[in-house]
Amino acid sequence: MRGIIIFLIGTLAVIAGTSILLYEDEGEVITIGASSGPFADMASFALKPVLEENGYTVEIVEYSDYIQPNNALSNGDLDANLFQNVLFMDSYNEENDADLKNIIQVPTAPMGLYSSEFSSLEDIASGSEVALPLDPVNSSRGFLTLQDAGLITISNDADMFAIDEADIINNKKNLEFIYQDAGQLPRSVDQIGLSLVPGNFALASDMKLSDALALENMNEYFRNQIVINGDDAGTKLEEDLIKAVGSEEFNEVIDADFKGFDKPEEDE
Repeated sequence: MRGIIIFLIGTLAVIAGTSILLYEDEGEVITIGASSGPFADMASFALKPVLEENGYTVEIVEYSDYIQPNNALSNGDLDANLFQNVLFMDSYNEENDADLKNIIQVPTAPMGLYSSEFSSLEDIASGSEVALPLDPVNSSRGFLTLQDAGLITISNDADMFAIDEADIINNKKNLEFIYQDAGQLPRSVDQIGLSLVPGNFALASDMKLSDALALENMNEYFRNQIVINGDDAGTKLEEDLIKAVGSEEFNEVIDADFKGFDKPEEDE
């Protein structure tokens, strides 16, 4: 009996020691959510390696919509996410009594106006339908892109972050606007003929930024951000995420694999 007890104690000690070694080797585990496509790739191939060099173990969770990543971050299933701009985050915080915090901008693929029917802006027929994002922040980006392309004129009194059709004072081509979930917009290029597609969804659907009839002139408020829970503000996690995005390794991957992305001014 004494021999069995000694054997069991020794076995438990080995297991405990192995667990400690595995934990020390693994480092702190953090989970980052990102929208499928280029931002999941950015998290996996540009951000994750730098963080793991600094001792973290990083898990990436991909999402196909704009709702789940913030819900998961707010309830603690994620440590950070990468898919949204600061205006979208502010809207989520207000509507859900949440406390998410943006910490740093990342290079962002611009929204583009794509068409399966027209080869140039001049060719767009009067009365054409154009699909654009359903949510107010990204539909505003769409309207601004159309204005920059010379297709509409927006009132100077409009809230640039909450534009609606009533703010359009000149609709040169009498465009009709169809509002859709962002994930549907790449398919609308063929189904409707004209579609304003956020860059991440365009690239995730194997569309080329260079094929757009027009690309947005990106406002800094529309660039995507790394977002954390407010409870993690001022922590080492926030500090290390900011350092990772500013690192030479991160930006080398961006320059090599994310061509055409609009970069924050401090990185240009």
